[in-house]
Amino acid sequence: MSTRSRHWQWLLVIPTAAPLLTPFANRIEPTLFGVPFFFWYQFACALLAMVVITVVYLATREDRP
Repeated sequence: MSTRSRHWQWLLVIPTAAPLLTPFANRIEPTLFGVPFFFWYQFACALLAMVVITVVYLATREDRP
């Protein structure tokens, strides 16, 4: 793996740290379609993790014959 590929892996810090911001997420308002903030924030963190992991994978994979 090249050094350039390793730089992409720093993006993985974002989905790791986002759910750990519980003092920020520990509230009810604003609601989204009647769902309290805490619950839709956790769902958004899961979607963010999927997107970031996919981007890092596609950016760092080596094309194999």
